[in-house]
Amino acid sequence: MKELVKSGGLAIDLASAFDASPNPYVLLTPDLRIAGVNEAYLDITNSTRAAIIGRPLFAAFDSGPGEEAPENVRQVRASIERARDTRQRDHLALVKFSVARRLDDGREVFEDRYWSATHTPMLDDDTGEVIFILQHTTDITELQRLRERSAAPERVGALDAMLGGAVLGRAEQVQEDNRRLENERNRLIEMFMQAPGFVAVLSGPDHVFQMHNPAYAQLIGHRDLAGKPVREALPEIVGQGYYEFLDSVYSTGEPHEGRASRVQLQRAPGAPLETVYLNFIYQPIRDASGKVIGIFVQGHDVTEAMRSAERQKLMIDELNHRVKNTLATVQSIAMQTARSHTDPKTFAEGFQARLMALSHTHDLLTRSHWEGADLSAILQHETEAHGSHRVSANGPLVALAPAAALSLGMIFHELATNAAKYGSLSSPDGRILVDWGLADQTRPRLELAWREIDGPPVQPPNRRGFGSRLIERSVRHDLAGEVELDYAQDGFVATFSIPLDTEQGR
Repeated sequence: MKELVKSGGLAIDLASAFDASPNPYVLLTPDLRIAGVNEAYLDITNSTRAAIIGRPLFAAFDSGPGEEAPENVRQVRASIERARDTRQRDHLALVKFSVARRLDDGREVFEDRYWSATHTPMLDDDTGEVIFILQHTTDITELQRLRERSAAPERVGALDAMLGGAVLGRAEQVQEDNRRLENERNRLIEMFMQAPGFVAVLSGPDHVFQMHNPAYAQLIGHRDLAGKPVREALPEIVGQGYYEFLDSVYSTGEPHEGRASRVQLQRAPGAPLETVYLNFIYQPIRDASGKVIGIFVQGHDVTEAMRSAERQKLMIDELNHRVKNTLATVQSIAMQTARSHTDPKTFAEGFQARLMALSHTHDLLTRSHWEGADLSAILQHETEAHGSHRVSANGPLVALAPAAALSLGMIFHELATNAAKYGSLSSPDGRILVDWGLADQTRPRLELAWREIDGPPVQPPNRRGFGSRLIERSVRHDLAGEVELDYAQDGFVATFSIPLDTEQGR
């Protein structure tokens, strides 16, 4: 559709004016494809609209793998991208291109021409996003040649030489300044992208993403952010306070800092929310007049540090709990042993043996970082001093929680000690059979039987000793289970039924 402008009663067709300009114009999309050209551009490129509309501007200069585009192409591309990315007009003072010229005899030759280019971003009225970039070029070949001849002023007028040299000298100085600024900008962008913490730049009251580095992309799951308001780009943080923090920084100009702030993010499409902890700061970005126009976001993901601190606290609490339990167990062993041994020597021997049994189970639990221990390993540990060939163990793998492992370690120690003193292990041919299994899979219970065979005839005890009291107390109080001790004449038998769905005695 043609756009008309009234000027002094005359309707001017802007498209026709664009096409009639003697200077080449080309209209580009943000991905640098040709959207429109005027006749002057078609003339200098010997092209037709049908041949170039929709094609990439630099299609003719595409380089192969590992090859760089020519310097003049890189200059023009950099200027266009600056205009697009900064939303500001960018000038290229001097660039040389060869253009084709057809001679009278039909031959086509190429001639070096010098151009000055201006790239102007065209913004959408509603969103402020770049929708086109207008390239306007001016042929300054004659000025450049005049300047080249200025080295020999006798060949041209002194005034012409002076004017040509001055104009092109200023143009080259501007271009050199632009190159220096571009290099500095590239270094800053490189530092921005390589920053170990997450960084992002938001613009406007809706906090539209302009830039973000790989660390930020990793934090939020590598989703597409460019040009999106934060409420659209990160919808899952609604109600978590972060939109409000950004709004406050934009409206007040005061920075906001968060320490170990909890936020839930969806880090993969369709995935559940993950809880992460962040140290971050929102800094206002101001224009030349001091008005806030955006927010600079910078921070670090401290989730692992927070989890490590939490694990450390839990470990310290667990250690304190275990130390108290262990001290209580040692105190109980000492008191019960003292009641059973009036002689200091026998007391010391019995007390030391029971402490060693406790220590053995602690060793097993330490190897598993106190996550538990296998029943058969505990049994072997507490009976191997009496000869591994004399104790037959038969049962499935049963992982015991730490408290259950400690209690069963003490129980096996007492049973083995009694067997060595009075039972089957006191006879050269005596043996012990230990069988166990799991019952009731919904609420699993350990069913274990300790049988002594081929030992001397068994005599029921005249009184309940420390060993039997420890066994009964450990099973019923610490393990919430049941135990039956049978002093049959042909061999002592102990049967246990212990729940495994809860960890007792913690």
